[in-house]
Amino acid sequence: MKLFSFGSKDIGIDLGTANILVTLKGKGIILNEPSVVAIDCKTNNILATGQEAKEMLGRTPMEIKAIKPLQDGVIADFTATQLMLKNIIGKIVERYNIGKPRVVVGVPSGITEVEERAVEESILQAGAREVYLIEEPMAAAIGANMDIAEPNGNIIVDIGGGTTEVAVISLGGIVVSNSIRIAGDELDEDIVNYIRKEKNLAIGLTTAEEIKKELGCALPLVTEASMEVRGRDLATGLPETVQVTSTEIEFAIRESIEKIVEVVKQTLERTPPELSSDIMEKGIVLAGGGALIKNLDKLLAIRTEMPVYVTEEPLQCVVKGTGKTLEDLEKLKTILINSRKRK
Repeated sequence: MKLFSFGSKDIGIDLGTANILVTLKGKGIILNEPSVVAIDCKTNNILATGQEAKEMLGRTPMEIKAIKPLQDGVIADFTATQLMLKNIIGKIVERYNIGKPRVVVGVPSGITEVEERAVEESILQAGAREVYLIEEPMAAAIGANMDIAEPNGNIIVDIGGGTTEVAVISLGGIVVSNSIRIAGDELDEDIVNYIRKEKNLAIGLTTAEEIKKELGCALPLVTEASMEVRGRDLATGLPETVQVTSTEIEFAIRESIEKIVEVVKQTLERTPPELSSDIMEKGIVLAGGGALIKNLDKLLAIRTEMPVYVTEEPLQCVVKGTGKTLEDLEKLKTILINSRKRK
């Protein structure tokens, strides 16, 4: 292995469908922005990334396209992902004056070899020296301060933007895992469809996400909440405002929430009995943005008859895990999917 070049630092990336988070060794989280890129179709140049690009979604003229290059936790648009990563890594290298960094990236546990290579290539071409991939549930478990190396069973449920990942971890490895492509983005779609059908109103995914954050719940709230939603009336084609309640949103997302609960139960059913007793004692840990859906922990506790905990700062679990992996890269090499080096 080559020795570090002077001024080189390591970075960890949570390459999420909804958000990209980056941690720099010794600095902590230095970037947290939406995984959106705006590209000039004529020149193929990047106009904006992150929050600025997200605000352009659904509002761009013909010659500009604002896209989410990652879908369901994997790269859907290779070129756009490459441009976005190059832009982000370039900014970080410049701002923090670092050489070619070593990079640890969190990827979904269901990733294919082709998708693995796509992630690696993108990051190498963006200027990295070496790329290591770590499965998101493993990174989330490390970020949630679970003792993954011990011969005890731990279960983590990481509900991101594109995928929900459930993993039982013991002795530094994933014993049983399950991944479904139903997570935050799917809940947004559910809300768009419900409001179109029940309120005769067209809204965008950004509005749906705001509704989810405000009113999303897995069980009815003690006090019903409501908010005003603006959109386009499907009958008149004119702007319209309607009232939406948490009860309606609970109904809108119920089917998808049910699928998430089901995948947790299926994973528990496949867990070896020795580890099941540990899990029964320690409980289920929720991470990712979906962990913030109100009462989801309560619903899972009822359905699995186990204690359920939401980790601190669930949105940052994966990126914190990549950061901790960087701190102890030699010791944790065994948990990385690949150990590809750039010669």
